[in-house]
Formats: sequence, C-alpha cells, structure tokens
Amino acid sequence: MVRQLHPHHEVPDQPEAGRLWHVVLSLAGAVTPLTELKAGLERLAHDHSFFLTARYAADHAEIRYWEEARDLHDAAAIALRLWGEHRTSARLPAWEIVGLEVVDRATYHQRIAEGFGEPMPQLGGVHPY
Repeated sequence: MVRQLHPHHEVPDQPEAGRLWHVVLSLAGAVTPLTELKAGLERLAHDHSFFLTARYAADHAEIRYWEEARDLHDAAAIALRLWGEHRTSARLPAWEIVGLEVVDRATYHQRIAEGFGEPMPQLGGVHPY
C-alpha cells in the first residue's frame, strides 16, 4: 500500500526492511607484521557485528561478512567505508581496497548449493592464508 502525498511523490506506508548482503572485501598494501595485522583484524571483528571470517598475509587480506542494508548500493557503500572508518580504532594498516563483491542472501546460498567457489577452510575468526 502506498500513500500519495503529492501527485508526483509516493511514500511507502512502511519503510523497506533491510536485507542481508554477503560482502567480500579484499585489501592490499605495505607489508605489515603478522601479529599486528591479526590483532587489528580481531579488533575489527569485535567492532563489526556481522563479521564472519578474515584471511590474511603480510601484504593482503580478505574479509567476509554479512551486512544489513536496504539495497546493493547501500551495502557496497558501507563496505567501501568499513576499513577506513575502523582503521584508527582497530589499528589497521593503511591498505587500499583492491576488490569488492556484494551478493544478496539468496544468491550466496544458491552459489553454495551449486558448489560455486571454494568454501572457506575455517568459518569465523581471523586466520592466516
């Protein structure tokens, strides 16, 4: 049901519910001591409520998590801000985002069912490659 406030502007009766999006964020940069990097990723995992899994090496990392957002555009925008917004508080290296994938929940589960991609060797937590 839609209420019409003006002939050209329609407003939904209820706000659109947030959907879950699976995000894979890839980062790379200068070599960072592994103990510092692992500690930073663990702090990030603690700060970010939908954190799923992180894999890391001295010069790159991959973070997989769920994000709740209205649409793909919002989920991608949040993902692109994640590292920068938590960089200081989690003491993360000044790396750049080199990859981003965002898919909705149904697509994620369809891929898993079809055997698409390699499953994570360890689910949850922060692990070296």
